[in-house]
Amino acid sequence: MSKQTILGRVTQLARANINALIDQAEDPQKMLDQLIRDYTDNIAEAEQAVAATIGNLRLMEQDHAEDVAAAKEWGGKALAASRKADELRAAGSAAEADKFDNLAKVALGRQLQSEKEARTAEPTIASQTEVVDKLKSGLDRMKAKLGELKAKRDELVARAKSAQAQNRMMDAVKSVDVLDPTSELNRFEEKVRREEARAVGKQELAASSLDAQFEQLDAMGDSAEVEARLAALKSPS
Repeated sequence: MSKQTILGRVTQLARANINALIDQAEDPQKMLDQLIRDYTDNIAEAEQAVAATIGNLRLMEQDHAEDVAAAKEWGGKALAASRKADELRAAGSAAEADKFDNLAKVALGRQLQSEKEARTAEPTIASQTEVVDKLKSGLDRMKAKLGELKAKRDELVARAKSAQAQNRMMDAVKSVDVLDPTSELNRFEEKVRREEARAVGKQELAASSLDAQFEQLDAMGDSAEVEARLAALKSPS
């Protein structure tokens, strides 16, 4: 995986708009669970790629440090050879002096080569350092985004449970409304009223029968009185 691909994916994931994703999802909780799994996998993959990029950068920095140290070492050898040549030349040993001057030139050539390699590596090291900094920053944002995802998921689950509890309560209230106990009381009250009316009817019927009996008794009394008076009329005075 190239550094540009890594950087692009890290940047894209870090910029993901969680709220927009939730709004578009048919089942936000399942979507968030999947996002968390994807984010966790992507972070692990990105961490490995970033670690490899950092490792390559550290190797380049190590090589650069070795080139700088080599340039310094070859410079020291060139200086030592040159001084030795000067000593030998002053002592009249021109041939030996030339030999050490040649050694100084070789050392200076090696010094130039090491300095050139160090300078050539510096722009790449600077570029890779910038890339690594961006990747680290992107990973930090991804991890923060993962925490945000988990918090959103937990909040959503809590809200869903609360909504379900409220719905169950409202359904219970609705069922109570449908099975209104006052309607049963009303029917019972109506039944009591009918029973009371029947009792009143029976009382009235009983009273009517009693009145008829008394009227019959009164009629019998009148008949007896008539018979008595008739007997009185027939008796001799």
